[in-house]
Amino acid sequence: MSVSESYTDRSSSTLERTPARVRDFVALLKPRVMSLVVFTGLVGMAVAPVDVHPVLAIAALLSIALGAGASGAINMWYDADIDAVMDRTKDRPIPSGKVSASEALTLGVVVSGGAVMVMGLANNYLAAGLLLLTIGFYVFVYTMWLKRRTPQNIVIGGAAGAMPPLIGWAAVTGEISLFPILMFAIIFIWTPPHFWALALYRKGDYARAGVPMLPVTAGSAKTRLQILLYSLVLAATGIVPWALSLTGDLYGFGAAALGFIFAALAFGLFRKGAAEEADGSHLSAKRLFRFSLLYLFLMFTLLLVDGLMGAPVWW
Repeated sequence: MSVSESYTDRSSSTLERTPARVRDFVALLKPRVMSLVVFTGLVGMAVAPVDVHPVLAIAALLSIALGAGASGAINMWYDADIDAVMDRTKDRPIPSGKVSASEALTLGVVVSGGAVMVMGLANNYLAAGLLLLTIGFYVFVYTMWLKRRTPQNIVIGGAAGAMPPLIGWAAVTGEISLFPILMFAIIFIWTPPHFWALALYRKGDYARAGVPMLPVTAGSAKTRLQILLYSLVLAATGIVPWALSLTGDLYGFGAAALGFIFAALAFGLFRKGAAEEADGSHLSAKRLFRFSLLYLFLMFTLLLVDGLMGAPVWW
């Protein structure tokens, strides 16, 4: 029996059990993911060298948040069959029977359309176009095409999650420049080691669902090597804005320290990962995954504080 057939059998008996509540629909929007997306978008807006009316800033942030949430809802609609067989996702609203697939799809389509419209009317068409491109890329390229077909799903698909700083910058300036592109690059390069660390200790979940994450298709050893290589590139990329005089020393020293810690944890995973996988602890993978979330938050906090201090020389 295939994953989708198994899900169909289960869902037919569960979707009518409980009426959907507001919190179930909120869960469809992946609020924890949305919070990081909104924060990086906020930083892209805040460090831009222009003054923006608070109402327009709020409209832009709301559009970014709703666009991210709507993408998550459509993703849950499409992936409900594999979510149902993964321990990490089986309690999501659709596989748990709290929200129907059609309700999730309707919510995603309506909210995404509203988000793009608000961005276009309140801010500008460039930002609205970038938001539309991001939603479309996440839904059609990552979710529907890459995720189930290639271990490069996260590498390529990570572009969607890296777009918020570009969108935020464009929303207040009406253009794109070097600095937001570098912010995009930091998130883009951060995404594979972040998700592969999770996939190392959730490998059974992905194998059971038929999702070709790198640990499933290439093995844990190659995945640990790739994580280490990406972490070194990430550490170098993180200090580029400072090296180009786009930020001040506060960001430069902070980014260097965070990059060093990230690379050190990745090296620890590379060295100890095999033994920890054998004993089932996966301590280094879990430690790197948790730090990777903190890393991105702190990097963009440094950008925000550094920018508000007036350090950058804008290009």
